[in-house]
Amino acid sequence: MYLFIYLSFFFSSSFFFFFFFFMLEGVSKNESYQKYTCEALDFKGEAVAFKATSSGILEILKHCIEVMNQRETAWESMLEKEINNRKDLEEVVRTLSLVDGLTDQERAQVLGGADLTEHSNLTEDEFYDAVESSNDNSSEDAKQRKDQLLQCTKNNVQTTQTNWGELIRAAATSASLKHAYWPEIERVVAEQIRSARMGLGKGAWQLFVEDGEMKMYRREVEEDGLVVDPLKATHQVKGITGRELCHYFFYPEYRYDWEGTLETMNVVDKIAEDTILFHQIHKRIWPAAQRDATFWSHLTHVPDEENKSEDSPHIWATVNSSVELPSHPPNGGKQVRIYLTIILMGQTIISPAAKGREIKRDDITCKITYCAVVNPGGWAPSSVLRAVYKREYPKFLKRFTAYVLEKTKNLPIKL
Repeated sequence: MYLFIYLSFFFSSSFFFFFFFFMLEGVSKNESYQKYTCEALDFKGEAVAFKATSSGILEILKHCIEVMNQRETAWESMLEKEINNRKDLEEVVRTLSLVDGLTDQERAQVLGGADLTEHSNLTEDEFYDAVESSNDNSSEDAKQRKDQLLQCTKNNVQTTQTNWGELIRAAATSASLKHAYWPEIERVVAEQIRSARMGLGKGAWQLFVEDGEMKMYRREVEEDGLVVDPLKATHQVKGITGRELCHYFFYPEYRYDWEGTLETMNVVDKIAEDTILFHQIHKRIWPAAQRDATFWSHLTHVPDEENKSEDSPHIWATVNSSVELPSHPPNGGKQVRIYLTIILMGQTIISPAAKGREIKRDDITCKITYCAVVNPGGWAPSSVLRAVYKREYPKFLKRFTAYVLEKTKNLPIKL
């Protein structure tokens, strides 16, 4: 009986144990299923989010490509415009070269429009209708353009036809003509006078300083990363002559008085009264290294082609150009050698009211042209160089002309 009770209790306990075990196992499986089911649903959401993000990125990239294409189209349009402008300028140059030596009738054909074009395919009535319509709209502008072009051509042809080398040789001293440097001096001086006498052209020069009669122009040019901007200045000063202007610019005894950037100046050789070799050291401009220069300077005068009367004053010019001197090798010390080509030209204008009487200083005006090309010879910040010459060149020209006025105001006039 006790055995029966014991067995009954044993089987009952086992039944409850196994029932409870299977219940717990069922709950664990259900929780695991729910857990992994939730994780599967999160993965799907991530996939959807990734897809949406990718679509957004693709849209942004597409927009960027469209913007780049638009900018490329704009740059192509600007390039095409610049090419057309260059072609127009080249056409003007070709036209100017054609005008040289032509008769008035031939010149009109070169500069004319449709009314001077031969072998037209239009009938006579259509041709004249087209010409009249065109003339109604633009005859005035065309006339102005032709007048300007002819005037420019006249000046340039006159300058081109003048044999400056022959005139320079006629004015030079015998000592200069016999020197080994003379062929180079003659060539450079002729080129500089020809360049100074020519106009500025259209669009080639940029005005960067204007102060009364003084105007300064530049062209931004870089060679091997160095700033070599050509500069051209025009000015008019009343009370001095071109000869007096170039006299004080040429002779070394006056240079310390007006040259503000000069530290030391040495006359290496006085070839003649009109040709001198110089070595100069200029003040250091931070952060660039200190500069020096070796150059010849030549003083000359040529007839004024615009006023060919017998008593008209000559045009005077002083030209400086770099030269290699064995006694002063470049970059031998702490200085960096600069290379320069400079011309200062003065044309004297006498007032018509002074005709028949003694000329006074109030009757004379000097038209000044100053051209300079300076290669710094070594690295210097382009922004610093351009800022320096924008400040120093106007200061130099005003200081120098004021100096000449002061020195000559009580002296006899030298034409």
